[in-house]
Amino acid sequence: MDAITSLLSKLYLFYFDSPTVTSYRASIEVVSKSLRIFSGENVQLKCVIPDIYFSTWKYLWFKDSMQLPQTEETLRISHAHVKSSGKFSCQGKRETAIGDIQTRPSLPVEVSVDGGWVILQTPPHPVVVGETLNMVCRLRKKFPIHETILYKNGVEVMRQNGSSLDLQVENVDLEDEGMYSCRASWDMEMRTYSVISAATPVKVVEFLSQPVLEIDAENNQIGVNKIKLICHVQYNARAPAPPINFYFYKNDHLLGTATSENHKVVRRDSGWYSCRAKVPQLGLFRWSEARSFGEVTGE
Repeated sequence: MDAITSLLSKLYLFYFDSPTVTSYRASIEVVSKSLRIFSGENVQLKCVIPDIYFSTWKYLWFKDSMQLPQTEETLRISHAHVKSSGKFSCQGKRETAIGDIQTRPSLPVEVSVDGGWVILQTPPHPVVVGETLNMVCRLRKKFPIHETILYKNGVEVMRQNGSSLDLQVENVDLEDEGMYSCRASWDMEMRTYSVISAATPVKVVEFLSQPVLEIDAENNQIGVNKIKLICHVQYNARAPAPPINFYFYKNDHLLGTATSENHKVVRRDSGWYSCRAKVPQLGLFRWSEARSFGEVTGE
């Protein structure tokens, strides 16, 4: 009896001491203009929780997996120094009658604090194919610039004369992804100064990636005679994004009608399955590769 009581007590403590993780994933909104700043400047990050019920959350902040003392929605890094650099993430936590509930942690964002004289400020988020990549070759002080050079992976890709420090690459494609840096040159007191920034990564993503079809045949909730088709795709449209529809096929024959959900439960049957993601307003679509299920011919 004592052993049973002890086991029940441990289970009770485990249930109420271990926080429950919700399906919500927190995300970080960059409040300040850039994640790459000079030492002595400030950065603000906001933790966003997609909770439609507007619950009251406590915010947990982490730097390189180490928890910070701040618990407010906005994290402010004032008078930053080089050691302030790192990867920051956040997570929501709230108390309920059955114990603590936590969100899934956000994806990390990297803050870079530069102690030098020149930095290249790039967009904090990936650039979508077809967009314009806007960058700023920024100086710690306002020198009379006469030339700015942009490098990609150490190779010069752009040179411009004059005082403008704005750099643009129009209609980007996947080949424009890489490590970028800039060099600024100016004359002062009969001397020419030229300083290059540290390299910073620029990520380019497709507007609509090629879908990947997952066939879930082990899900007990859908029934023994069913399988679940899941069409995984990255849709990188800027808000407000046009709606995306999903189509599912078996042996090139459409299974039902289009759906806004990226999954569909169908009869368990051997064959070749595929899916198609389409943005009707833009006339854009991509197909997945066909996947076999069960005993099929032509493998």
